Amino acid sequence: MKLLITGMAGFIGHAVARRLAGEGHEIVGIDNLNDYYDVSLKQARLADLADCERVQFIRLDLADRAGMAALFAAHRFDRVIHLAAQAGVRYSLENPHVYADSNLVGHLNVLEGCRHQGVEHLVYASSSSVYGMNDRVPFATADAVDHPISLYAATKKANELMAHTYAHLYGLPTTGLRFFTVYGPWGRPDMAMFKFTRAVLAGEPIPVYNHGEMERDFTYIDDIVEGVVRVLARIPRPDPQWQASESGPDTSSAPYALYNIGHGSPVSLMGFIRAVEAATGREAICDFQPMQPGDVPRTWADTQALFDATGYRPEVGVEEGVRRFVAWYRAYYGV
Repeated sequence: MKLLITGMAGFIGHAVARRLAGEGHEIVGIDNLNDYYDVSLKQARLADLADCERVQFIRLDLADRAGMAALFAAHRFDRVIHLAAQAGVRYSLENPHVYADSNLVGHLNVLEGCRHQGVEHLVYASSSSVYGMNDRVPFATADAVDHPISLYAATKKANELMAHTYAHLYGLPTTGLRFFTVYGPWGRPDMAMFKFTRAVLAGEPIPVYNHGEMERDFTYIDDIVEGVVRVLARIPRPDPQWQASESGPDTSSAPYALYNIGHGSPVSLMGFIRAVEAATGREAICDFQPMQPGDVPRTWADTQALFDATGYRPEVGVEEGVRRFVAWYRAYYGV
């Protein structure tokens, strides 16, 4: 197939592109290479794809309406994997307008491109952040998610609603994936895995929020990629028997699907730090701090629906995943 991957210079986009290119697909990847974090890491990810045949990179901003329309018209994609977004919960408190540009306008431009060019299936990234103030665990896609606590989360909920609208109005098959705390080699420097490893190896304090009383459903990158690839192959179909009064927000009469994609077993923040200590052979210096605005104390994915649909089961536990990341980090930075 001919596939578009948005955010190909990003953590998940790079990994998905490498996997699908290895399966013989033609990949066109776009990214605006913004400076939210070290651009050289994004460029290094693209360089890592240089040995993949039939992979083309185009620097393009999702919010460029004319550029996005021209991209879709020129390439006639079979399917689209939309991973590009302005990420980060805390950064949305500092620079809210960039979230509207990337996550709302950009998402709309992707939907419009898919609609006008007859794309077979749009798979897009949502986030576990949409669960917000939900305190029932594990988090299930059938739960109401009407109380986000960050602008980032609100934009991701909006993405799901926009996708449903296009599925309903235009018959565009869409599948949203709520990612849960992805980590692993080539990861993002603003995420806990990267920050903890860097600090421990440098002998610097780690900021530990909510005084360590937090849990995250850490999910290794290879497991995430496996789930994305499986979902890409499963195009949602309309359900004429569907009734709103008897169903949850994760189903529809339209060709629309929504899944959690996580490990399904939360790990305490302190347990995660212990895994970093074991992998680095160093002791962490913990700087305990209060909860940050926009954060939630716990995430935990109910992935049963994804398993029922695709057979997806995560395979890499935290100890092994952290060990692999630390090995990559040492090799990449020469430490």
